[in-house]
Amino acid sequence: MATLSDVAKKAVVSKMTVSRVINHPEKVSEELKNLVYSAMKELNYVPNFAARALVQNRTQVIKLLILEEMDTTEPYYMNLLSGIAIELDKHHYALQLVTRNSRNVGDCDGVIVTGMRESDYEHIIDKLGQPVVLFGQNTRGYDFVDVDNEKGMRLTTQHVINLGLKKILFFGIDLNEPFMHTRVKGYEKTMYDHHLQPHLFFMKNSSHAAQKETINQLADDPGKIAIVCGSDRLAVGVVRAAQSLGLRVPDDVAVTGFDGVFLDRISNPKLTTVRQPVIEMGQECVRMLLKKIDLDGGRLGSHIFQPELIVRESTRR
Repeated sequence: MATLSDVAKKAVVSKMTVSRVINHPEKVSEELKNLVYSAMKELNYVPNFAARALVQNRTQVIKLLILEEMDTTEPYYMNLLSGIAIELDKHHYALQLVTRNSRNVGDCDGVIVTGMRESDYEHIIDKLGQPVVLFGQNTRGYDFVDVDNEKGMRLTTQHVINLGLKKILFFGIDLNEPFMHTRVKGYEKTMYDHHLQPHLFFMKNSSHAAQKETINQLADDPGKIAIVCGSDRLAVGVVRAAQSLGLRVPDDVAVTGFDGVFLDRISNPKLTTVRQPVIEMGQECVRMLLKKIDLDGGRLGSHIFQPELIVRESTRR
């Protein structure tokens, strides 16, 4: 059986270099990686990650702790899970999906947390004994990965203003959380910049809730209007309500969403939305967490991704 020394000799590099290629490929040049990988393939060398984990006193397991009901955001979480799994596989880590009641089952080297609410910090997150990275902005000092929510909402609000619309409603999720605060801020600031009056409505992240509120707002005197939504799920409900009232999208009602992970493409008409690069964000959560593990929990800060405005039929004829 080939050894690490055999690979180093074949590739004409040091054993430390081979170890770095195996354990930290992101820190090595492509040329050097290809050289070592070629030697490993030729010698049929397979790294013993179980032995490495035993020596380093690690489990090679990362937990994803989801603290909200997944049924309302399932397409979103499928993208997040894909990104996390892709990156963990590169580093030979296993993924364990846990919830509130199962979070303490089994050992792990670190935890990615998402769906957290303000009350979760004291009772759950602060008590986690492993390095933690949050998927979503927080004000508690935890390292996190998120999208620029304020900029995303500025993009979509500016878009409908550019269409010549003056009456623009905001439908938000009824949550007292940083991501929604910043989306509201982006909408309000853009409206004020154009001397327009904001109109804010908050509800459960449900297409049925958005449909009901839309009917309340449009049933009597709809006029020409735009509704910018804090999620694609809300936007789907707005479209459904407008159509039930005999209104045309986008001629009578322009509609925008936020997320861009699945529902925007199956809506009829397809939704103009703000796309979050959720798969890439999931990968960054892993990279950040693995760095924290190597640093014994050292502080890394945050990584903010840029949103992308995707213009489709719900605002474009």
